[in-house]
Amino acid sequence: MSEAENIAEVQRWLRYAREDLIAAESVIGQRTITSRHACWLAQQAAEKALKAVLVFLQIDFPRRHDLDALRNLIPGSCPLKEEHPDLADLTEWAVEAHYPGDWPDATEEDARFAVQQARAVWQSVRRDLASHGFT
Repeated sequence: MSEAENIAEVQRWLRYAREDLIAAESVIGQRTITSRHACWLAQQAAEKALKAVLVFLQIDFPRRHDLDALRNLIPGSCPLKEEHPDLADLTEWAVEAHYPGDWPDATEEDARFAVQQARAVWQSVRRDLASHGFT
């Protein structure tokens, strides 16, 4: 992949992440859309943001939803690894908010926390990429 293609792909992952984050934020507090949707979209936003870093660094990654596993593929020099040492709670929403199971339904508090975490990951990714010259 050429440098221009790599940059375009990173931008695409970031755009998708931002769109999912905006959608997650807009769902919170709506009566017609459940909190589980905000949780799932928040997880998706964080996942896509992490994958944007991996694309930028040209690191192959598995097609998985495990945010900690994705974060662990990023070299130790990236501050986001220290800023987000445990993303397991956010990872759970990839399944728990997307499929029925033996877990409780997401609450508005869950949604607000998930969106807050996703926004923090997004901001860390943007800072880390900017420190590497990506604008």
